[in-house]
Parts: sequence; C-alpha cells; structure tokens
Amino acid sequence: MMQQPGRLIGLGVGPGDPELITVKALRLLRESPVVAYFVAKGKKGNAFGIIEAHLQDAQTLLPLVYPVTTEALPAPLSYEQVISDFYDDASMALAAHLDAGRDVAVICEGDPFFYGSYMYLHDRLAERYEAEVVPGVCSMLGGASVLGAPLVYRNQSLSVLSGVLPHDELKRRLADADAAVIMKLGRNFPKVRQVLEELGMADRALYVERATMSNQKIVALDQVEPMSSPYFSLIIVPGERWQG
Repeated sequence: MMQQPGRLIGLGVGPGDPELITVKALRLLRESPVVAYFVAKGKKGNAFGIIEAHLQDAQTLLPLVYPVTTEALPAPLSYEQVISDFYDDASMALAAHLDAGRDVAVICEGDPFFYGSYMYLHDRLAERYEAEVVPGVCSMLGGASVLGAPLVYRNQSLSVLSGVLPHDELKRRLADADAAVIMKLGRNFPKVRQVLEELGMADRALYVERATMSNQKIVALDQVEPMSSPYFSLIIVPGERWQG
C-alpha cells in the first residue's frame, strides 16, 4: 500500500503577541509532527518565539535558515536568484517529510498570504500535496490596534504599499489613497518620510516598530532616526474621520 502523503499546513501565528494566535492555529500546531519555521542566521526568529511554549518534545523542528536577508550581495550574485534557490531547497526538505506521511506545519508571522514567506513554499508544493492555510492577524492590523488608529471609515478605500517602491511611484499611489499602510521600511524609511512630507501627510502618519511585541516602539515620524527603522516597522496614514 502506498504511503498517504502528509499535509502541508501554513499557520499564521499573528504579529508578535503570543495571545493573538488563533485557537485553530494552536490546535494544528500541536497536532503536527513536523514544525518548520523561517529564521535568519544565528537568530531564533519572532515567529518561533510566538509558538515555542506550545511545542512538544515529540515534534520534529525544521528551521529554514535564510541564506541572505537584506544585505547587499557581491556580483555576480543576485538576491532574487539566491532566495529562489533557497525556497526550492526548503520545498524539497518539506517534501521529504510530506512523502513520508508526516504533516508539516510551517509557521508564519502575521498571515501566511500577506507578505508571508510561506506563500513561496505554497506556490511550489500545494499542487502536489493537500494544503491548508490558517489565516493570522497581520502586522498592519496589529499596528492599527496599538496605535488606536481606525484605518478606513464608511466608503473609504485602503492602500497597502511597499516602501521599496520608487519615490515617484510611491508618491503617486499615496496621493490617490484615502488611507494607506506602508510596509517594508528599513533602509527605505528616509525616502518614505520625504514622500509623506512632500504630500503634506506627515502630520497624519503614525509610525510603529514591532507592533504587539514586548519590545514594541511607537514614536513620532520626525523622531525616527533616518537609518534605524527596522524591517518590522510600518507607517499608517489613517482615513479622515467620518462623523457618523
């Protein structure tokens, strides 16, 4: 009899506060014989920290260690190619467990399909194996909650923008937005702040680092050191308040 393959499970575990993991995600986490997680070299990782207390001795842990994060690579190396090869290799590592009949839970900070690394494994494996994705509280909603900032009122629309966008493109999209969340700041923060100032939105913009985490930090936009904004930070430009 052929071995029944295991299930691929993408688990969103929330933005940082361990209590924001859903009941379903917690149940599937505890039931999964293999738990995979993305992590940078030499670090434990925020997602792993969220679920660490719920792990059991019998579970197999599978760290997926990024070969690069945000550092520049010497020529002829390409970040896109290096990271694509990494996801290929990670997918093969997961497939070995799935082929052996073991369910694999891949934990993902925030939501698996919202800027989540899990989605790249899903793209490679979901057509071959049964896959289930459990949504999680994403970072922008965690940010809005700790900032006390309603995102959109009534008929307003929300734009989620990447700080990686070129200056002019970011400015165009922000100018057209009722409300916006700008993610992936890091080294892009000076450019993003300049765009907000040019559009007269700086006074409306709210900045938070590591929302809902124990080391969360909320500061005024003009008090952020130009090159100190971490990857786990975002800017919210809430919609204009509606007097309903």
